Amino acid sequence: MIRRRRRSFIGFFRNLSVVGWLVFVSLIFSFVAFFILANPDSELINNFALKSTNILQGKYLWSLITHIFVHGSFVHLFVNMFVLFSLGSLCEKIIGRKRFLWFYLVSGLFAGGLSVVLTGYFGNTEFGSRVFGSPDIYMVGASGAIFAIAGLYVILLPKLRFSIIFFPFFSLPAYIMIPAVLFIMWGLSAIFSWPIGNVAHFGGFLAGIVYGYYLKTKYKRKVDRLQRMFR
Repeated sequence: MIRRRRRSFIGFFRNLSVVGWLVFVSLIFSFVAFFILANPDSELINNFALKSTNILQGKYLWSLITHIFVHGSFVHLFVNMFVLFSLGSLCEKIIGRKRFLWFYLVSGLFAGGLSVVLTGYFGNTEFGSRVFGSPDIYMVGASGAIFAIAGLYVILLPKLRFSIIFFPFFSLPAYIMIPAVLFIMWGLSAIFSWPIGNVAHFGGFLAGIVYGYYLKTKYKRKVDRLQRMFR
């Protein structure tokens, strides 16, 4: 009986998709980080959360990766994992497991790196911090990598209809919905000083657009066939 349970437990993890593994790792990292982030004076935060001033000083460089798997609250975690599962599952089937994993990680890394550069060099004024974010604020979350997946859809499946999690009965094609959400969110957060990583979102979106064009150029026939399936 115990052996069967062990086999079923091991089999469950063996059969997990890449998206499933990313969600699982994010849950583990986030729950650990919840206790650390609860104490803003803890130096351990620097190991999980991305801070532009740290990176520009050559410190805690691994946080460029770890911040992708950490979230600041249960709501933040739930929303990102729901969107990751919703968008990532189909994307993984389209481009393949290995390609999807590398795409996710590299996009998240690029999104975080772009955020470090722009917040570090342009976020030191009140206006700059509103538009780009402050270099002294910690950044966490998978949103940059998730926007990369969304950006990929804009190129590969532009007519695939997207809904917003809070407005499930309203949908628009990917090429309209994704850019609209990105820039409306950026504008509102700049006006109301919301602590949202807009630069990271844009960086991820840009990575998805570039990779989408690469795949569309290299696999033109396959992409054309794919788009006919999702008209």
